[in-house]
Amino acid sequence: MSLEADGGGLLFLAVGLATLAAALLPRILGRVPVSVPMVFLAAGMVGFALLPQLPNPDPLVHDDLALHLTEVCVILSLMGAGLALNRPVGWRRWSTTWRLLGITMPLSMLAVGLLGWAALGVGAASAVLLAAVLAPTDPVLATEVQVSEPVARPDAVDDEARFALTSEAGLNDGLAFPFTYAAIGIAVAGVAPDGWLGHWLLVDVVWRLGVGVLGGLAVGWLFGKLFFSTVSERLRLTESAEGFVALAATFLAYGATELAEGYGFVAVFVCACSIRAAERAHGYHAVLHSFVEQIERLLTVVVLVLLGGAVSRGLLSGIGWREVGVAAAVILVVRPVAGWIGLSRGKTGPRERGVIAFFGVRGVGSLYYVAYALHSAPFPDARDLWAIVGLVVVGSIVVHGALATPAMAALDARRARRAPTSDDGSVERTPV
Repeated sequence: MSLEADGGGLLFLAVGLATLAAALLPRILGRVPVSVPMVFLAAGMVGFALLPQLPNPDPLVHDDLALHLTEVCVILSLMGAGLALNRPVGWRRWSTTWRLLGITMPLSMLAVGLLGWAALGVGAASAVLLAAVLAPTDPVLATEVQVSEPVARPDAVDDEARFALTSEAGLNDGLAFPFTYAAIGIAVAGVAPDGWLGHWLLVDVVWRLGVGVLGGLAVGWLFGKLFFSTVSERLRLTESAEGFVALAATFLAYGATELAEGYGFVAVFVCACSIRAAERAHGYHAVLHSFVEQIERLLTVVVLVLLGGAVSRGLLSGIGWREVGVAAAVILVVRPVAGWIGLSRGKTGPRERGVIAFFGVRGVGSLYYVAYALHSAPFPDARDLWAIVGLVVVGSIVVHGALATPAMAALDARRARRAPTSDDGSVERTPV
């Protein structure tokens, strides 16, 4: 048997085992304080360490692969997050989300930027980039603390913690993009604002965000009509349960918005929310969500295995105590404190507030943004930026992955003990 055949067989065997593990692990792990991302990250580290013949998955060397693989993973997770939300969009209904976006996210970015500049000694462009890259919570790796699936009940209400973390992740991935462009502008034109500030405000903030929202609404309205109207009855789309149509909505919203120079991440999440709002009680949402979730899970396995491989091959080789301290501060101090401040005087109880503030998971979205920025502009400390972002993501996977299951179980138990029971026997949601 040839070496090529042996290598091909090994590759297919690994893919088959990884796919089977992606399907079984969420059920096997259950309530154990070990998350699926932790397992695949460790598998990548061990596999690439024991098999030196495997190519080095260095994201700086394979920058196109790192960029587009994380890009597809994020947009699929955004569609899944939007479809899972059972709560209609509204100013008061989403007040916790607006607080996280309007208060917590800017505070987090300011703190991370200052840490990058003062503690790590990076330049202005790199400090702004770190602030943008480490700002968004992740819709990919945070499944343990997010809404799990759409429910075909008009009275379905997501608990505040899971709803807030899901909706925040759906929106702040796109809202981090203007600040990524600001970092790129500084890297290209310099710190002087007359070289980039006007274009940034008009194009990167106003135009791109506006097009992202409008593009998502338009495509979501179109697919809502396609799914839940007389057209749908004639085509029998919902009866035949064609879940892969969700991919069409995802890629159409993303592609059309990107062609119009808008933020595709924003468009995909808005599109998903629009489809969900078109007929909120229909069971077809669960079909769409389930299909997207399965594809996303497979891509996440690939990303995590490659990230683990990059770590074992030296991605973090330049890390010292300063970088470890900054990463720990981002995970354990910056986000929890900024989250608590943002949610103060809101409608969350103290335990919900603590969970939401702490579980600002950093993950694939951060990897995408650093790949995008380094692909778009020259940053002199590119390898150091990849190292610190990789360290924060790995730390988030370990810390949040270990604590998510027991924390959410304790929160659910507390809520069940305190919640009144309605006439139909269901437990009502109350702040805890």
